[in-house]
Amino acid sequence: MLHCNNLPAIFRRKTHRMECTVSWTGHSGTRSAMGFVAETGSGHVLTMDGAPDAAKPENGGANLAPRPMETLLAGTGGCTAYDVVLILKRGRHAVTGCSVKLNSERAETEPKVFTKIHMHFTVTGKAVPAAAVERAIAMSHEKYCSASIMLGKTADISTSFEVLEA
Repeated sequence: MLHCNNLPAIFRRKTHRMECTVSWTGHSGTRSAMGFVAETGSGHVLTMDGAPDAAKPENGGANLAPRPMETLLAGTGGCTAYDVVLILKRGRHAVTGCSVKLNSERAETEPKVFTKIHMHFTVTGKAVPAAAVERAIAMSHEKYCSASIMLGKTADISTSFEVLEA
């Protein structure tokens, strides 16, 4: 086991540190042979499951939870939506809702990284200017959203948006 004292200095600083323990549950007699539980450093639990494998059911999941890559995509959506809402609120815009729908494509061969991601934002509010939403999305993708910036190293990320009056 690797202890914190053995980590490089950058990982010992609290501001840069994040941890998560992912444990396989398939061996413990659960319903899925490829289920996993993630326990985050902030004290939350997330379940994941593999895709069913008709040819070798013992090597596949049971579709009981999101796949790990779906979780990565969802986390990216959460990261950028958080930024957009925060940027709009800090700009004193009366935002009352925000959702982002992500569509993605992955490479056909291993590693099956994301190659294209499109994010469509729907922002609801009272007289929220389209220019403010466009700016908030750009700021998220260019500066603040670590997840989308990281995925942008392998994927072409595009965005679109609509603003609905509350």
